[in-house]
Amino acid sequence: MSRAARYQPVDILYLWYLGGNRPELVGDLNLVLSARGVSLRYGKEWLRRGFALSEDLPLTDMEHLPREKDTAAGAVDDARPDRWGERVIRLLEHPLRLSLMEMLHFAGDERFGALGVSASAESYLPRAPGPLPSLSDVEELHAIVRRVLAGENIDERHRRLIAPGATMGGAQPKALLGIDGASWVLKFADEGGFAAPLAEHAAMTLASKAGIEAAETRPVRLAGGAAVAVRRFDRVAGKRLHALSANVALKAAGAELSYPALAQLLRRRGADEGGRNRLQMRELFRRLIFNIFIDNTDDHEKNHVLLLTDSQHYLLAPAFDVLPTAQALGHQAMMVGADGAVSSVDNALSMFHAYGMNRQEAVNEARGVAKVVEQWKPHFKAAGMDRAAIDSLAHWIDRPQLMEQRSGLK
Repeated sequence: MSRAARYQPVDILYLWYLGGNRPELVGDLNLVLSARGVSLRYGKEWLRRGFALSEDLPLTDMEHLPREKDTAAGAVDDARPDRWGERVIRLLEHPLRLSLMEMLHFAGDERFGALGVSASAESYLPRAPGPLPSLSDVEELHAIVRRVLAGENIDERHRRLIAPGATMGGAQPKALLGIDGASWVLKFADEGGFAAPLAEHAAMTLASKAGIEAAETRPVRLAGGAAVAVRRFDRVAGKRLHALSANVALKAAGAELSYPALAQLLRRRGADEGGRNRLQMRELFRRLIFNIFIDNTDDHEKNHVLLLTDSQHYLLAPAFDVLPTAQALGHQAMMVGADGAVSSVDNALSMFHAYGMNRQEAVNEARGVAKVVEQWKPHFKAAGMDRAAIDSLAHWIDRPQLMEQRSGLK
């Protein structure tokens, strides 16, 4: 019997929280046909002992409906697979129906964050692919990814190697990997793309030099290419952390999708012990400046994440998906300042107060980032990129518009 025949579409599933010592039932997930989305109703026990998963999902005994079509309610929307995961699900599972309920169901146990989805309200019964593949499996993983890209069938023996629900957003081919007892996301080059995996490793490690907490990366050599492994920051010492994308967190707060609004959310909900939230507001500003200078214009709201602490405060998660997009769009994916999304330092400085700084402090932060980015070529070379790839990126990163902005801050 085929997998498609075994699975019958359902209009109700159950949400579980996996961040504690044992799985805890959160409530019911219901298909909302009018919105092509999924609602959440908290269970009685969660209402008594749990917490609001996001600000638009208060602990009230009501059905929380999705606010937009093709989405799930509040934080539940971050439990869905990314675009690559949806592609894998369509190919491997051939679901009889392709609603958001199916995507939540088939995302499996390795989805991002600390939420899980089960067909049972009595016990957490996820779709678990089995043990994570290891470094010794990378060539086989790469071959399977190429088969997914080609739309070819994947046999039962290889299904366990592909987990569709590991990241927040993106269509880049990827798989999960276990390295030294930790969970990592292994990212491959896009179809027809340049040396993106090595560029991501180089950019992420360069960001660290600019005072940005970036997710740990390591290059992984392949026959005829390379991949990059990114350590998951939603897993710490075997514990799952509840995570919210900036997309969900800002919409839940009724705020615009912008860097200044995200900074203000950190001010209001961030962990303030020792002024940590203020420090993270400054770091967010450095991330914005770095993205502008490195020509990363794919910095959309799902590429920024907040982690929820036990005291219900937000922490800015390590930076991820930071690399040159090599498009010279001239605008960021999120709003920057008074001039909208325009990719300029002046535009970023127009909202310096949102980051808890005066203008001179903000200029000094931007100047420090510029000094680091000036050294991007030798850094990318040391990270393993060849001269041809660096020369290609220089056409974008060192174009006059960006070089003038960097030099103007010296």
